[in-house]
Amino acid sequence: MLQNITAWIQNALIPTLGPFGLFLVAFVDSSFFSIPEINDILVITAAMNNPKTAWISVAMATLGSVAGCLPLYWVGLRGEEALLVKRFGEEKAKRARAMFERFEVLALAVPAMSPPPMPFKIFVVAAGVFELSLRKFVITILVARGLRYGIWAVIGALYGEEARRFLSSVDAWGARHLPSLLAGCAVLLVGVAGYFIWRRRRAGPDLTANAP
Repeated sequence: MLQNITAWIQNALIPTLGPFGLFLVAFVDSSFFSIPEINDILVITAAMNNPKTAWISVAMATLGSVAGCLPLYWVGLRGEEALLVKRFGEEKAKRARAMFERFEVLALAVPAMSPPPMPFKIFVVAAGVFELSLRKFVITILVARGLRYGIWAVIGALYGEEARRFLSSVDAWGARHLPSLLAGCAVLLVGVAGYFIWRRRRAGPDLTANAP
């Protein structure tokens, strides 16, 4: 079923609607319905076919993803932690809370940049539940998704069909090693947060703030 949907999107929807079709697909995929890796495939294909205009596909996929994430963010903003527990389970809700309390925007940025099967939507909803500001939310998704799709576009332009096979192998590897992948992302978050904490402590207090 999912393969049929993907084939229809690639062969019918995108050729008919053009760049707006990619925006629409990214919106749907990032909101209440998931089509795994479809945006990555579409960006790679666009870069393969016309590298000079690949930036348009990157922009449409990024903006569509931002727009699609907003409804989930607003659902979380109007709900409470019980919403996360009901939708994703108590253990995952506790992890999401711990990630946002410790890492804030990085807890959203890393999943946004990572391809499937990395969980993502729980962090989008959690951003609303734990009241990450709308400005930080939009900027984080915009930058993270832009980097992700931009990287796939470059790979698609350089390596063509091999890029699509590489994406499939990455997804297959990720599905087999999801626990290790999650642990690695957690280590990355700890390392980045530790670096900024170390820099802040090294800089010391802002003495000019109390100057007459």
